[in-house]
Amino acid sequence: MAKIIFGDISIISKPEVIVFMLLLIIRTAILYLAVVLAMKAMGKRQVGQLQPFELVVVITISAMAAIAMEDVGVPLVNSIIPIITVMVLQVILSLINLKSEKARGIICGKPSIVVENGKIVEEELRRLRINVNDLLEQMRSKNYFNIADVEYAIFETNGQLSVIPKSQKRAVQPEDLQIETKYEGLPTTLIIDGKVNYNNLKKINLDENWLKTELSKFGINDIREVFFASLDTLGNLFFQTKKAPSRR
Repeated sequence: MAKIIFGDISIISKPEVIVFMLLLIIRTAILYLAVVLAMKAMGKRQVGQLQPFELVVVITISAMAAIAMEDVGVPLVNSIIPIITVMVLQVILSLINLKSEKARGIICGKPSIVVENGKIVEEELRRLRINVNDLLEQMRSKNYFNIADVEYAIFETNGQLSVIPKSQKRAVQPEDLQIETKYEGLPTTLIIDGKVNYNNLKKINLDENWLKTELSKFGINDIREVFFASLDTLGNLFFQTKKAPSRR
């Protein structure tokens, strides 16, 4: 039988190949869960919203997990312990950031004003090593195509650009026209894929009988036919069946 080599492990028989593959799958699953838990501990942020030290954590954890996934000769503990260590360090740094503004300035840096009172701050662009074309590109991504319309532009510590337009160029708000608006809160989800969310029903002091009665008005007698349903703060029920959307 042909000899198969995986890294520094020689496998001769077919049963050993199966055992090796199962071992590889189990190791990968364990490391995947470890990385997911580590990322969860960092909070709910997208990659583009990460602070520099958080991005370093993501890259480091991914690299440590990849090493153990590729080489079964590396004990799992050799990757899991460093992953846990990096995760703990990240949590500690995050807590320090919450408690100390000075420490946050050192670890994360400070926002940089690159447009002030409608004028580009050249010194700040040079310090950030950003040229005018890059600035204009990011402004266009925020739907500002003329720098003359901008009062302030600020590069945040995570690299995102925040733009404050001049008062004459901002979108008209109801407050500007002295128009009173009604309160709009978050709609409450009642049904997802035919399953009732009883906790949400209880929060708004309603029950399944009320929900069935409301749906029956539209000819729906089986909740399992409903793909999604929600109730807004004005009492309007929105629902969509598993075939076509409807609205009350």
